[in-house]
Amino acid sequence: MGLMKIFSGTEILAQALQQKIEAIGVTTTMRNNNQSNVLPSLENTKPVELFIQEIDFGKANGVIEEFRLSI
Repeated sequence: MGLMKIFSGTEILAQALQQKIEAIGVTTTMRNNNQSNVLPSLENTKPVELFIQEIDFGKANGVIEEFRLSI
């Protein structure tokens, strides 16, 4: 099994979803491809991505859907 992307968006929203998912015991992985520390003149335009293991999707799906409906 591999990682499944469950969210792509701002870091604040990704962190909020991450907290909700980890509260039910599912481990998440956040990937931030922001290179603003390398090129400070660029704005933070790349979204943050949040991943879970595919086998945990059934457990986390309700939380993910509730979160998506709330934003």
